[in-house]
Amino acid sequence: MSNKIYPIGVQNFESLRKDGYFYVDKTALVYLLATSGRYYFLSRPRRFGKSLLLSTLEAYFEGKKELFAGLAIGQLEKDWERYPVLHLDLNTQEYNSVDSLKEKLNIALTEWEKECGAEPAEKSLSTRFEGIIKRTSRKMGQRVVILIDEYDKPMLQAIGKPELQEAYRSLLKSFYGALKSADGYIRFAMLTGVTKFSKVSVFSDLNNLKDI
Repeated sequence: MSNKIYPIGVQNFESLRKDGYFYVDKTALVYLLATSGRYYFLSRPRRFGKSLLLSTLEAYFEGKKELFAGLAIGQLEKDWERYPVLHLDLNTQEYNSVDSLKEKLNIALTEWEKECGAEPAEKSLSTRFEGIIKRTSRKMGQRVVILIDEYDKPMLQAIGKPELQEAYRSLLKSFYGALKSADGYIRFAMLTGVTKFSKVSVFSDLNNLKDI
C-alpha cells in the first residue's frame, strides 16, 4: 500500500513534491501557458487550485528543475532559465478600509524594495510597483514574472458598500496599470480571482490580458 497521501488543502507546489503527496500531472499545461503567452487572467471559485497553479508557475520560472523530475514538463523544458518572480497574495488580509488595502500593498512593495532598492521620487503605490519591476529586471538581467493571487479579495469584502468598492477598484486599477507601463520588463504575468465582475474596469489598461 502506498504511503502517499492526497494533498487536500496543500497550496504550495514545493511542499507537495517534497512531502510525498499524490500529484495529478498538469505540468504540460503549465509549460503551454508559459511558452504560448505572456499575460493571463483566471477566475474560478475558491478551492479550485488557483493558488497551487501560481505556486507551480513560480517554481517553474525560478528554475527549480528538481521539483519537476518525472513530470511532463521535465521532458518538455530544456533550458530551465531562472527568472525573478514577484508574487502577491491578496488573500491574507481583512479589507475593511482603503488604508487596509494600502497597507497590504505597501508591505509587499517594501519587501521587494529591500531586494532591488527604492527611489525616493516614487511616491505612489503604482509608481513604486513599476520601479520595482524595472529595477528587478535590470539587477537580475532577466525580465520579471508577476503572479497575483485573489486580485478581487478587497472588492468582494466591500459588496454592499459601493463607495468603498469603487475606492478599491480605482486603487487597484492604478496599481495593476504598472504592468502596462513596465511591459518591456515582464516575461510573464498571471492574475487570479473568484469573480469577473470588475475585470473590465480594473484591467481596462491591460488590453493584452488573456482570459482563460
